[in-house]
Amino acid sequence: MTRRVLIASVMHETNTFSRLPTDLEAFRHRYLHRGEAVPANFRGTSTEIGGFLEIAAREGWQVAHPIAAAATPSGKVTGEAWAVLSGEIVEAARPRPDGILLALHGAMVTETVDDAEGDLLERLRATVGNDVPIAITLDLHANVTDRMARLADIIIPYRTYPHVDQVERARQAAELVARAMAGEIRPQTVVARRPTLDGMDHGRTTSEGPMRALLARAAAFEREPGVLVVGLNAGFGWADIAEAGPSVTVTGDGNSPRWRAIADELMDEVWQTRTQSTATLLPVADAVARARQMGKPGKPAVLADTTDNPGGGGYGDATRLLAGMINAGLQNAAYCPITDPAAVAACRQAGLGARLSLAIGGQVDPAFGPPLGVEGTVRFLGDGAFTFDGPMWKGLKGTMGEIAVLAVGGVEIVLASNRFQVTDPQHFLAAGIDPRAKSVIGLKSSQHFRAAYQPIASEVLLVNSGALTNPDYRMFTYRKLRRPIWPLDDVTA
Repeated sequence: MTRRVLIASVMHETNTFSRLPTDLEAFRHRYLHRGEAVPANFRGTSTEIGGFLEIAAREGWQVAHPIAAAATPSGKVTGEAWAVLSGEIVEAARPRPDGILLALHGAMVTETVDDAEGDLLERLRATVGNDVPIAITLDLHANVTDRMARLADIIIPYRTYPHVDQVERARQAAELVARAMAGEIRPQTVVARRPTLDGMDHGRTTSEGPMRALLARAAAFEREPGVLVVGLNAGFGWADIAEAGPSVTVTGDGNSPRWRAIADELMDEVWQTRTQSTATLLPVADAVARARQMGKPGKPAVLADTTDNPGGGGYGDATRLLAGMINAGLQNAAYCPITDPAAVAACRQAGLGARLSLAIGGQVDPAFGPPLGVEGTVRFLGDGAFTFDGPMWKGLKGTMGEIAVLAVGGVEIVLASNRFQVTDPQHFLAAGIDPRAKSVIGLKSSQHFRAAYQPIASEVLLVNSGALTNPDYRMFTYRKLRRPIWPLDDVTA
C-alpha cells in the first residue's frame, strides 16, 4: 500500500519588539517555493525538507509538497501572509493524507494569533482528524506551547546551535511517522516549562555548558523503553507571548506518566542552571582593540555583532561596531552586512571604482546606531545570489539581494538589500571577499557563524553594540508574557 504524506514548511522566528512587519514579500526575500519548486530547491540539501524527501523516496511515499517558505526573523507576520501560507498547507490536507511532516520554527507570532504553529496544527486536526500522525521539527529556540504539544504527535527540535543537524532531525521525524502509519507506535508528546524566560545557555552547543549536559541526560532517557524523543527547547525570549521561554518535550510510545516525569526532571535542571552562560559580550572598543592584537591574514579575529543579529530579528543596519572598526584604523578588515538598499543603489549609480560620500545604516532605528557618514570606493557590485557551502543549509540557494562593497580606509563593507545573518563563507565570497585572507572580520550574528568561521578564526569575540537583540530581556516591556518570570521578576519555581 502506497502511503500519501503531506510535507510542508512555513518558518519564522518572530521578534515582537521589531518594528518591521513580516509580509509575503519578506518571505519571498528569503524563500517561498510552491509545488514542484519545493523538491527542485530542497532535494539533497542539508535541510528539513531535504531530509523529509530523502525518507519519502526510500519509503516509496506519494508526497504532497504544497509550500516551503521562510522569512528572516523580524516583527509579527501579517494576517494576510499567515492566511495565505497556512491556508495552502491546510488545503493540501484535502484529500486526507496518511501522515504529515512539517518543518516549523516554533516561535512564530502573527498579527492575529500569538501561537501560529498551534493555530496551524489545530486547523489541520480539524481537517484530518486525530488518527493521522503529525510530526513537526522545530528550531532549537522554539517556544513550545501546550497546544502544540497536544496536537502534534511527535515534536523534534534541533540538538545543535549552530543548527547543523536539521537533516538528521528530519530523517528522525519521517522514520517515526513511518512507524506510526504502520501501527508500530502510537506517539504522544508532553511539554514542561518553568517560570523562566532564559536558560540552557541559550542553547549553545559549541562549548561545555548547561545545554551539552542536558543533551547528554536527554540521550540517556531516550534509551529507556518507549521513549522516542526527548527535546530541549531553549526558547525565544524576544517574543512577548504567554508561553515564551525554555521547555522540555518528551514524545513517547503511548500514554505513560513516565514521559511527564522525564520532562519535569530535565526542566528542573534547566531552572537550576538558568544563570549559567558560556558567552561573554564585550563593549565595542574592547573587542576592536583585542581583534587588532589577535587577527592576522589566514587566522582572522572575528567580531560578532550579537545585539544586531538579523537571525534574532535585529535590523542589520546598526552602525556602532562598524564605526568602531573604521575609527580604530583597522587594516585588511571586512564587515558584513550593513542592510541599506538605498546605499546599494547609490553605489550602483556611482559605478565600480567610483569614490563617493554617503551615509550608511541606521535607517530603521537610529537609537541603535545612527547613519554613519563615510567616504569610500566602490569595489564590487553584484546580485547577491549564492549557494550555501555549509555546514548550515549546505546546498540551499540564498540571496542577499543586490549588493555593493564599499572600501572605507582599511575596511571593506558589504552593503546588502536583504536582511540576513552571516552563517556561511559565501556571504563574503559572493561579494568578492575571501574572509580567510582578512585580519579582522566583523559580522552580524550571535552563534550560527561559528559553524563556518570558528575553524578559521584566531579568536571569536562577541560584541554588545546595544541594539535590538540584546540578551538582557529587562530592557524590553512585556505585556502578554506570563508573570512572575525570571529574570524580569524575583521568582522561585
